[in-house]
Amino acid sequence: MGALKNIVAATGLLAAAGIGETVYFYNRTMKRGNAKTERTTKMSGTDWAKYFPLMEERKKFVMVQPHRDVYLTSFDGLKLHATYFPAIDGTEQAEKIVICFHGYTGEGLSNHVAIADYFLKQGYAMLLPDARAHGESEGEYIGFGCLDRQDALSWIRWTIRECGEKVKIMLHGTSMGGATVLMASGLELPANVKGIVSDCGFTSPKEVFTHVLNHMYHLPAFPAIQGADLLNKRLAGYGMDECNARREVQKAKVPILFIHGSADTFVPCSMCHEIYDSCKSSKRKLIIEGAAHAESYYKDMDAYEKALTEFSEEIMSQ
Repeated sequence: MGALKNIVAATGLLAAAGIGETVYFYNRTMKRGNAKTERTTKMSGTDWAKYFPLMEERKKFVMVQPHRDVYLTSFDGLKLHATYFPAIDGTEQAEKIVICFHGYTGEGLSNHVAIADYFLKQGYAMLLPDARAHGESEGEYIGFGCLDRQDALSWIRWTIRECGEKVKIMLHGTSMGGATVLMASGLELPANVKGIVSDCGFTSPKEVFTHVLNHMYHLPAFPAIQGADLLNKRLAGYGMDECNARREVQKAKVPILFIHGSADTFVPCSMCHEIYDSCKSSKRKLIIEGAAHAESYYKDMDAYEKALTEFSEEIMSQ
């Protein structure tokens, strides 16, 4: 009898420990304000300091271009924010536009000042949304692409209203933004969307967090991931593997350019290969040797911009 009581007590302690671990993990990673940019930057393994001079130089050009804040209401009632840059040639209604989706704990404008220099000079208008629970957008729970893909569809519709029925749209996303555009590829997208660029996108929040726990913290995914999945379904309304980019690209109809750094330890390059292999639409792949997480553009700007230009010429001619 005493042994049975000890077993029951031990089981209770383990369950309590599991609950505590789950709640800690969930609050630390899934809720606005607790997910810290500094922690994410450190985990990504990218030395961003060496690129700050380039970012500041390009920011000088980008920020003097006409731009304005724009807003819409999401499918679940959140006020979402974006920064809109018209084409710099002064065209009243843009002929082509790129919608850029940032990564986890990022912001639309600040995360894209470097690549905005390229896109604006290529004649694109730009829309830079703040993801839900980021920047100036409302929301308490981070969408990790699963909810953000619906927000992406809302921004696509906003763009068509703003720029006209003939506008040609490219979607570009980095990290969580890359997952967002890949997950969006499985939706019924308007014909205006001509192509998608995913830079270091992941398969699903469940799989990327399992990788982080196993390979970066040397911790088991159970029970934190399973518990967080249950919590997230109740609090945020989606499961952590409910939407998986590897599955969604099997339904894709638009061309996709996949970009990834070979030295990415945060979102492993193997995820890019898996999603690429699953993709049923026209596709291209660029692996930047030695690039860490989200570093590809800065590590080899010539190769990255060459790939973008060739892809753009292909999709915008359709």
